[in-house]
Amino acid sequence: MSGRFRFAFKQPLRDLPLQVESPAAPVEVAPPPEPVAQRPALLDEKVELHGKIIDEFNLSSLDKMSRSELAGQIGNYVNEYVRTQRIPLNQKELESFTEEILDEMTGLGPIEPLLKDPTVNDILINTHASVCVERFGILEPTNVRFKDEAHLLRIINKIVSAVGRRVDESSPMCDARLLDGSRVNVAVRPIAIDGPLVSIRKFAKQKYSLDRLLGVGALRPQMAEVLQAAVKGRISIVVSGGTGSGKTTMLNALSAFISPKERLVTIEDSAELQLQQPHVARLETRPPNAEGKGEIRQRELVKNALRMRPDRIIIGECRGEEAFDMLQAMNTGHEGSMTTVHANTPRDAVRRLEQMVGMGMLSMSQTSVRQQIASAIQLYVQLQRLADGRRRMISVTEVTGMESDVIQMQEIFHFAREGLDADGMILGSFRATGLRPSFLANLKPMGIDIPNSCFDTLHPL
Repeated sequence: MSGRFRFAFKQPLRDLPLQVESPAAPVEVAPPPEPVAQRPALLDEKVELHGKIIDEFNLSSLDKMSRSELAGQIGNYVNEYVRTQRIPLNQKELESFTEEILDEMTGLGPIEPLLKDPTVNDILINTHASVCVERFGILEPTNVRFKDEAHLLRIINKIVSAVGRRVDESSPMCDARLLDGSRVNVAVRPIAIDGPLVSIRKFAKQKYSLDRLLGVGALRPQMAEVLQAAVKGRISIVVSGGTGSGKTTMLNALSAFISPKERLVTIEDSAELQLQQPHVARLETRPPNAEGKGEIRQRELVKNALRMRPDRIIIGECRGEEAFDMLQAMNTGHEGSMTTVHANTPRDAVRRLEQMVGMGMLSMSQTSVRQQIASAIQLYVQLQRLADGRRRMISVTEVTGMESDVIQMQEIFHFAREGLDADGMILGSFRATGLRPSFLANLKPMGIDIPNSCFDTLHPL
């Protein structure tokens, strides 16, 4: 059928176990056969059928029907469509196909097949007439469309109302999430000049661990070994990078190494973190109501989190004056806390934190702010989505202290680019700089020891 699509990761995830408890020197392993991620069956047929239903049905009346009435209407139409298009389905497959279409009509309509497509990372709706997707870092158009602007607004309201938020002319921007945790951003008129704009960042059904990130080549085992040791040793970490570089994915992967005996408090604008520990308290900001009251910002949540007996505080993204309270927490018994920051380099991440502390209008000198940052955060993990669409950990950098009024940093690992191949893919290798992190001395009393081979500069990692 025409809707089939195949994609292969560079290496299978199951064949790359992350070994840290009994570290050994890296061994070259020949790449095994590549696994395949496949689009759902009949995807193109579902998209085309949605378009026909949009054109020929009264969508407002469909919203008011019971499921049994809707099943009758849609069932007859699907049977006729399958017959005229000569789609080879037996009775059981036809019933299953009809049920899927019905589920999608009662879900998020035309974009429901894209939400179920495991090869789609982002869904970008640019008004009702244009829907694009990102697959493996590359944007491509789709045949999906909405009937009109009112149809798209109905789907938008369905999304935002499910998490207690609203979007209208008086509040034309909104951050929300789907039930599976996928991130949604909405902008409507008057700020969206041509019509509603929706961006959906999907989260993989199978959670990304460091094993999986190793499997897709985002980092190397030696780097993962050091990061795992840092998390276990309660080293405070900032994950920095640009939009779509995989910061939240990396934060989720690193959090897996936190002891299940620790109590964690997560703070987010839109709940996306998927932590596996038993003692997790999740907090989420709240936008103002229609009267402009009742807003709860991240800063208030950080202050409240300190009264909830946390061992670590994890902030989904630090973007404002809450940076000061986060640094205070890291400096007062909550070591090992983590957050993400938008920045292009680790040094830029330090500057952004400095600027965010200034947003709180605090009468602190620049030197005092930098001392707070230098003593609170010990490790910066820099991520980047490269021009070919692949995501890489391009730097692991340690803060070593202050000299005069400058924060001193040393790079432990980096990604060295070496050109392009014939297909335009970026060639490069992960390398150690030869410097050993100074925090390793603090990890030895905890029974955590990293071999010198992890920092060998003679060969690529």
